[in-house]
Amino acid sequence: MNRREALFSLSGIVASLAVAPQLRAKELHNVPLETQLSTDHLPQPAWQDGYQVLTNPLDRQNLAAIFDRLIPADDLGPSASEAGAIEFLDNQLAGDYGSGAALYLQAPLHPENEAALMGSPQFLTPPKARYLTGLAALEKWAQQQHQASLHTLSAEQIDTFLTAMEDGKIDLGKDVNSQALFELMLQNARESYLADPIYGGNKNMVGWKMIGFPGARYDYRPYIERRNENLALIPVSLIPND
Repeated sequence: MNRREALFSLSGIVASLAVAPQLRAKELHNVPLETQLSTDHLPQPAWQDGYQVLTNPLDRQNLAAIFDRLIPADDLGPSASEAGAIEFLDNQLAGDYGSGAALYLQAPLHPENEAALMGSPQFLTPPKARYLTGLAALEKWAQQQHQASLHTLSAEQIDTFLTAMEDGKIDLGKDVNSQALFELMLQNARESYLADPIYGGNKNMVGWKMIGFPGARYDYRPYIERRNENLALIPVSLIPND
């Protein structure tokens, strides 16, 4: 698996839609101040109060070591953790995503037919529980195999481990599907690098700048007909500017 290509494969569609103008919006003058948006109605960064789920520093170190092999730092941009992946994930796990609010978590009526019908097993635990159980299993595996914490292993050792996880060849115990855990971490690492910075990841919009995505702009109508032009829009986040 080419880690940087794994990110680009997800972002290709987004990048293909990105356009950037040579035009600049005209400033509005003499707008009544009472019509401006009040501070309490402005969007606020989601990650502000410290870690709520990933409170164990060892879990964060191990997770950062994994994320930084999935999206490593190179000449295209910073690593996943440098771009805020851990803060992004903690924020997501602390909310509806982590609790599985949108997931059906009831056991199937006929578990013996589940894999044949669905093509994969049904997970009855939400992402928050899957991460906490998985992180404990990852550290236990590293201690058993290397007598050291996962984050202390070399990049080559972690790559070998992740490749085996991706292939379903790592046994993390009966409570953890290692292949599914790998897929979950890869998905969340990608999301952290491409989500709006207001959610904690993609700091300084590094992911958007890398793929040429112009961000959360109000209006694209002036640019709809300007196809096949390199217009170099500067990305804009939902985070309010002072």
